Amino acid sequence: MFLRFKVSSEDPKLVPLFELDPDLQKSSASALDRKHTLLKELFEIEGVKSVFFGPDFITVTKTDEDVAWTDIKRHASEAIANFFESGDPITVGAVHHESSISEDDDEIVSMIKELLDTRIRPTVQEDGGDVIFKGFEDGTVKLKLVGSCTGCPSSTVTLKNGIQNMMQFYIPEVENVEQVEDEVDEINAKVFSELERKLQE
Repeated sequence: MFLRFKVSSEDPKLVPLFELDPDLQKSSASALDRKHTLLKELFEIEGVKSVFFGPDFITVTKTDEDVAWTDIKRHASEAIANFFESGDPITVGAVHHESSISEDDDEIVSMIKELLDTRIRPTVQEDGGDVIFKGFEDGTVKLKLVGSCTGCPSSTVTLKNGIQNMMQFYIPEVENVEQVEDEVDEINAKVFSELERKLQE
């Protein structure tokens, strides 16, 4: 079987990553519905808070520390194995157009995106997360952290001590790096909080 488990960084709510064989990175449009089926199956597992598809891994985050990893790991492994037994390739890793270098980008933005793609994102992806470029304004780089980076206790340290220091070293025009959330994240957090409240009643 081509599933491997890797214990991830400091977040106690982050399940060991489900690493996928690199040959499975190829995707097809026909796999899209199956991907959503896999997502649905993973979210039906009790205790699963979020699921993130990377280029060769799947990260599952649990709702709280009281939920046992053993059950989540067993059910998630079964769902993923069943998916691949279907013969469909998985469609992984969303394309973030704002992170791609464009002809319209000025020199500084192009340098920021290139540094993200070559030095920063590969390191963050090793821990089951990703970094999406959201903008550069008045010396501040705006980034969105996704996957295992979302809500990770060490994400601020990663952002400031890791990403910001590297950006400032290579690109003097960068004065600050800040994490941003988009409207979808805010809505999701609100809906999830409301659901948790109802379940506790």
